[in-house]
Amino acid sequence: MENQLLEEKERLVEKLGVIIENKNKLAPVASRIISYVILTGKSGTTFEDLVINLCASKSTISTHLNHLVDLKQLEYFTKQGDRKRYYTVSQCHIFTHMENMVNAWTSEKELHFEMKSYKKKMNELITDDSEKFSLEFHNNYISFLDEVTKSVLKLREKIEHNQSKL
Repeated sequence: MENQLLEEKERLVEKLGVIIENKNKLAPVASRIISYVILTGKSGTTFEDLVINLCASKSTISTHLNHLVDLKQLEYFTKQGDRKRYYTVSQCHIFTHMENMVNAWTSEKELHFEMKSYKKKMNELITDDSEKFSLEFHNNYISFLDEVTKSVLKLREKIEHNQSKL
């Protein structure tokens, strides 16, 4: 069972890494580091774990880890009596990611409002009903964007609330 989970983690690190690489314009190794850290969880992962599990050189891992910490995408903690650093995903990074999503959706929603307004004006000039623009897609998409924005903001609120309990 443990071997199956390790294989699944390996597969997910690669799959998530590709998405992170494309979305954030990061180097492949940096993206795999973030993926590995995400799938390791709160316990954090060490430099040595990353070298072994990502099959990359120490200098490559070190360079990308330092860059990701500088970008505030990763942070580290130490354990008393242990000289190792344990890397986790930065809460700041999570909030920044959420903020970027909300900003993108807000811009997209504004664009759909503008297109809808334009099409409404055009519909007033078009006499043949069969040639008029349908506004249903815009209405549905604007509602969708409202809902996902509310959901992400609610999630952020929950994360912040849980952090305040620590």
